[in-house]
This record gives sequence, structure tokens and C-alpha cells, in this order.
Amino acid sequence: MDALILLDYDTLRVVWWLLLGVLLAAFAVMDGADLGIAMLLPVVTNDDRERRVLFNVIGPVWEGNQVWLIVAGALVFAAWPLLYAMAFSGFYLAMMLLLVALILRPVAIKYRSKMTSAVWRSRWDSIWCATGIVAALVFGVAVGNVIVGAPFGFEQSTLRPMYDGSFFALFMPFPLLCGVISVLLLAFQGAVVLSWKTEGSIARKSKRWAIYTGLLSMALFVLAGWWIATSIPGYTIENAALVHSFSNPLAKTVTVSAGGWMSNYDSYAWMWAAPVTAVAGMLLAIVLVGRRSGLLAVFCSSASVVGVVLTFGFSLFPFLLPSSTQPNSSLTIYDASASHFSLWIMLLISAFFLPIIVMYTSWVYKVMGGKVTPESVEDSSHSY
Repeated sequence: MDALILLDYDTLRVVWWLLLGVLLAAFAVMDGADLGIAMLLPVVTNDDRERRVLFNVIGPVWEGNQVWLIVAGALVFAAWPLLYAMAFSGFYLAMMLLLVALILRPVAIKYRSKMTSAVWRSRWDSIWCATGIVAALVFGVAVGNVIVGAPFGFEQSTLRPMYDGSFFALFMPFPLLCGVISVLLLAFQGAVVLSWKTEGSIARKSKRWAIYTGLLSMALFVLAGWWIATSIPGYTIENAALVHSFSNPLAKTVTVSAGGWMSNYDSYAWMWAAPVTAVAGMLLAIVLVGRRSGLLAVFCSSASVVGVVLTFGFSLFPFLLPSSTQPNSSLTIYDASASHFSLWIMLLISAFFLPIIVMYTSWVYKVMGGKVTPESVEDSSHSY
């Protein structure tokens, strides 16, 4: 059986870590734009005709864009069962808040058109806007809590997981900053997409909001980076020689020090490409939005979102979920993974299905290309 597995165990673990990053980046870029557009509804539209434009900008793609998050969750369950068990049980209430937002989102989209009452539609529009803000905030707060570490550990004898945190403890200063960055970054992505896909008043307002949110996102991202480099405790594995051999989360020794998350950038200088791409992408997108280079601006804003996601992943590597109370219990891509054979079989399945998803998504975006205007919405019998 081992002869059929061409990749060694460590390589497979890294491959699955890279795949998780690709899925999260794809979700942040595509569904992040949908969430950002929802947030901008009250500030870029004036009446129901213009609001319908926003719903029809995301109409053909928003359901498919959520697939990336579903696949990422399934990947964590299959590739790192310990991570799935700890994260989804420890962050249970936060996950429920996120699920409520994601469930109410399609309800708002579908139900607003069931009645023509202005009050009815206004209430559902408010719910749709709120779901975008809440979902983006929870995603960012979750990232912040992973960086500062979650209060969990394992019993020495039985490896029974224990979580000592609470819902309100998740909203500490640094995680809240990450939540605000997430909200602004996705609003920025949504504004850039709207400036490309719409015309007239909506496009003009979207360009202004792209500049506002882009500049704020960039400033707070740099602030968060400075905070991580100088004050936030970072984790490193002391007995590095064992990193490729252990499968027990308690078999390693982890040291915690201020600025410890910067060690990867000292060892691998190429990782600086991620934060540089994030900042440069925001700057270029802001400039290009002002010059009406719509599609190129979307490419640059998307690159900035990918850069932010990669910065998070590169900083933590090889950690998946650090522990703030028992650092030696921190989960890494090595000691929290499924078996060698399981990772290999899932890789073969993914190699077949992921290209299909990418090709179908690309085809949908191509077919549904072009500007969305109040006139095109009213002329189409299939519009929201």
C-alpha cells in the first residue's frame, strides 16, 4: 500500500496546508466581495431600483461562492480532525453566530422580493447588510484569536481536550482589531467590484468608499503587523528536530515570546511577499479605481485580500491553533493531521473535483459578465 503513495507524510501535510490556504483565499476574495457589497447597501444606493442592482450584481454567483467555505470546513474535518474538534467545540457560540448570519443572508435575498411594501423590503435589506458585517467581523475576530492563542489543552494521560474560554473573552483588543480589518477589507473588495460592475451614481459612490475603506484597511493592517512584531506573544517549536516525527500534540516543546510570529520571516525571506502584496495591492487598487480601470482594480484588490490571508498563514506556520494556556498543546499541521493514507486518498479526490469547481466558477463569471444597471435589471425577467 505504501508503494502506491508517492508523497511522503510530511509533504502531504504541507500540501493540505497549502490547499487550505487556497480555499480560504478564494472564499475571502469571491464571497468576501458579496459580503462587502451587502455592507455597502445603505451608503451607495438611494432607492429600491438601485438596491436591486446590488442584489443582481451578486445574484448569479453568491451561492456558488459559499462553496469555498464549505469545502474549507470539510477539509479541516478530514485533514486535521483534532483541529476541527477543538475549534468547532471551543468556539461554538461564535460559530453559531456566524451560522445565523450566513443562514439569514439567503433568506434576506429571497424574501425581500416576496412583497412590494417599502417597509418590508427595507427591513430585509437591513438584515442583509447586518449579516455581511457580522460574518466579516466574526471571521476577523477568529483570526485574531488564533494569533493570540486559544485557551485549550489536553490531559496528559488521556489526551482529552479541555477548553477554558468563553464567548465574550474572544473579543479582546487585538482580535477586535482583526475583526475591524476584516470588515473594512471585505467592504473594500465589495466597493471595488461595484465600481467595476455598475454605472452612474452607484459606481461613483462605490469608488469613494473603495478609497475610504482601502486606506483604512491598509493603515490598520500595518498597525496589526507592528503589534504582532512588537507585543503579541508568538510561538516557536524548541525541539525542531522532532517536528516531523511526532503525532502527539504533547510531544513537542513550545516557547512563547513577544514577536515570536516573526521568526518565519527571518528564516524564509520570501514570505515577506505576502504582506508586501497586501499593502501594494490596496494602494494600486485605490489608484486604479480613481482612474476607472475597473477589472484591473478588482485584480489588485483581490491580490491584496490574498496577501492578507497568506500573511496570516505564513506567520503561524506550522501552527494551526496555538494554545495560550498550555503552549505545548498547540496544534500544528504535523501533530493534528489525519493518517498518511487518508491524506493521500483525499488528495486524489480533490485533484479531480477542485478543477471542475474552478472551471464551472470561471464559466459562470464569464457568462454573467458585463455591467448591471437599473435598466438591465428591469428588462430581465430573471433578475432579483
